[in-house]
Amino acid sequence: MIAPVPTTINHTAPSLLWQPGAAAWSLRLIGDWRGFVPPAALAAPQDVNATTLEVDTRQLVAWDADLAPALWALLAPLCQRGVRLRLDGLADEVRAALQLALPDLGPSSVDAAAAAPDTTPLPPREGRSVWADLAITVGFVGELLLAGLRLLRGRSAMRASDLLHQMDETGPRSLPIVALTTFLVGLLLAYMGGAQLGRIGAQMFIADLVTVGVVRELAGLMTGVILAGRVGAAFAAQLGTMQANEEIDALRTLGVNPMEYLVLPRLLGMLLVAPLLVAMAMLVGVLAGLPAAVAIYDVPVPLYLQKCLESLTWTHLWIGLAKGTMYTLLVVVAGCREGLHAGRNAQAVGEATTRAVVKALVWIVLAACASTVVLQSLGF
Repeated sequence: MIAPVPTTINHTAPSLLWQPGAAAWSLRLIGDWRGFVPPAALAAPQDVNATTLEVDTRQLVAWDADLAPALWALLAPLCQRGVRLRLDGLADEVRAALQLALPDLGPSSVDAAAAAPDTTPLPPREGRSVWADLAITVGFVGELLLAGLRLLRGRSAMRASDLLHQMDETGPRSLPIVALTTFLVGLLLAYMGGAQLGRIGAQMFIADLVTVGVVRELAGLMTGVILAGRVGAAFAAQLGTMQANEEIDALRTLGVNPMEYLVLPRLLGMLLVAPLLVAMAMLVGVLAGLPAAVAIYDVPVPLYLQKCLESLTWTHLWIGLAKGTMYTLLVVVAGCREGLHAGRNAQAVGEATTRAVVKALVWIVLAACASTVVLQSLGF
């Protein structure tokens, strides 16, 4: 007997339906199939007399590595009876796994045109145009946004342990080099600014110059530049090595989305620690101007600290934090994008790392210029 189509379907509970058609039958996969093993009662009906069967995944909510063996158990008996399968509705990874198993049951078991995944390689870097690179970047950002939406819906493969690890790597471990760099920049800004202000006897305004310059622009900018070399290069090298070793292909075959498993923890980890990292850079940079102002230009310590507090406003603070966070996110996007699209040899991994750093620096400078012009035009 053919099971009737229910009028209401639970789109979360895993299930399947065998549906007859005029020219072919179809197997509808419904709900969340993660860890689901179809019971014997849902096996193919004995009266399947069609020559072709299509797998319909339009109502499949989620799946994992158990999907391929589950489908093999369902479809193998049909292949033995000479039914031809159309698997173009499945993901490439699942099709590839079934293609390896089902041809052993007969040369006509699987529609080769539908089962063979698209293995056309990307053109070499030298043959890609700027527009092709831009299209890849836009597609990467789109996939990243979709992965974020799935995380909000509770359907992401991201692990909390990966998120905590990336927060540690991008935050506390980056703090010493960021603090050292912003300290030297703040010291240099106070020394050079004091040399110019001293010509008109306005040394007391060194604190204003250092505070506004560091908090509003330099702390976030230097944090982004330093992280481009430390974090962006590391992400590109890690993911590029995984791509060269075919580990990312293995994840896709197991039903794990690399965007959710590899990129999302890095992006969210940076997003959570970036404001704290930039805030610490602001504090260190402002205090770095104190030795130069006091020792060289005879500005009293209480006066320097007072002028710092007077010149610091909430507008400067939130602009600096927002810009710094934006720069660090651009670093992560550049590093992960180049790593996931790296070649499959050691030289390609090195080239991807170099491109990640260069691309992150260019994006940071462009974002800094654009945001400064826009905010100044709006009166902030």
